[in-house]
Amino acid sequence: MSSKSPETLPLFKQTFLQTLLQSKILTFGTFTLKSGRESPYFFNAGLFNTGSLLTSLGAAYANTIHTSASLPPFDVVFGPAYKGIPLATITLAKLYELAPEKYAGAGYAFDRKEVKDHGEGGRMVGMGLRGKRVLVVDDVITAGMAIRGAVSAIEEAGGMVIGIVVALDRMERIGGVGAEDRKGSAIMEIKKEMGVEVLAILNLDELIVGVTDEGSRERMLEYRRKYGAIGE
Repeated sequence: MSSKSPETLPLFKQTFLQTLLQSKILTFGTFTLKSGRESPYFFNAGLFNTGSLLTSLGAAYANTIHTSASLPPFDVVFGPAYKGIPLATITLAKLYELAPEKYAGAGYAFDRKEVKDHGEGGRMVGMGLRGKRVLVVDDVITAGMAIRGAVSAIEEAGGMVIGIVVALDRMERIGGVGAEDRKGSAIMEIKKEMGVEVLAILNLDELIVGVTDEGSRERMLEYRRKYGAIGE
């Protein structure tokens, strides 16, 4: 068991974790994932469905971005359709609240699933991406296919992705129950493949530190030992 206490996490991470627990966005039990693995915890980002919860989420994204020493400067916050759209808008608003002088000129954008052939037309909505440095925000990266699609769309529109921020990094190997030959996580593969920084508001190690229930903590530790990505 980790010897660290919840107080070792930055305050904004502690606050965000408490929000996850109180709203039951993060729950504990036995959950069968698409990979076939049985997980001791479940993160349901779809439950960020009220103004207060969305505001808390935006504040956590904004603090993760603003306090990072590894993210390069950016011009646009991009949210992949559809779940990423509210994430991009609330994150940019919270960034402006944190540091108006720094983020006043930053914009947001998102893509459409279907290309519009009337009105303003096109696939992209929001600030134009041509020649812009783009930061992508999404809820999670599981296999990485969705984020690769978003990056491709941004590059087609003339933008350059400089980083990605997600809500939770599960820190587990890609694949199903028997995928022991793959040692890295989806986030590790995206970092290596695209050469950009990928940050998370929280990762599994931080959940283990921050959760006070000993039984849940021990089950997450065991899951980490069994399925954890090697190198994270």
